[in-house]
Amino acid sequence: MRPRALTPSGIILVDKPAGPSSFAIVAAVRRRTGARTGHAGTLDPFATGLLLLLSGAATKLQPRFVGLHKRYLTEIDLAARTTTGDPDGDVVDEREPLSRAELEERLGDLRGIVELPVPAASAVKIGGERAYRLHRRGVAVEMPVRRSHVHELTLERYDQGIVRLDLLVSSGTYVRAIADALGGHCRSLRRTAIGPFSIEEADDERIVTADEALARL
Repeated sequence: MRPRALTPSGIILVDKPAGPSSFAIVAAVRRRTGARTGHAGTLDPFATGLLLLLSGAATKLQPRFVGLHKRYLTEIDLAARTTTGDPDGDVVDEREPLSRAELEERLGDLRGIVELPVPAASAVKIGGERAYRLHRRGVAVEMPVRRSHVHELTLERYDQGIVRLDLLVSSGTYVRAIADALGGHCRSLRRTAIGPFSIEEADDERIVTADEALARL
């Protein structure tokens, strides 16, 4: 097999649509450029928004980008939990939505350092196997708890059991876990920023040089 090219080299900012996996987006860019291509953090298939891809020789810089803070907009349906924490799962718990006062109280508990179970439908390895594969086979496992830092959590709207939140969180934070802690599931999820990089900059035809990208960190 011919080695993947080291050029074009740099950072590519992509606005991922709902549906395809992040790996499908990486593969499509790789086919187009012919270059070695990696990512600095994935999005769930149902989610949309910013993916930071590394192309060519810049793939060796991946450790500099994977730990950046992430900003999200999400709509959470507080009427039901699902098995996956998103619209693709089966409903497992239906309830009356929280009152505004109850919601504000729970949001207060989710700001700062939080410890929440990793969703069962995730890429975390359990006994050497991806958790989502065990979940698909119906294998019940105890998921590990992950510590995250919720730097900002802003309530933008609450209407008829649907809450819209703007969050700035540490790398590795599962917004689906936050939705589950509130008693609901993510109806939509959009990543609007990765560190200093914004969704408004997304253009999969443009390659940001490594020097330019590193200077912004």
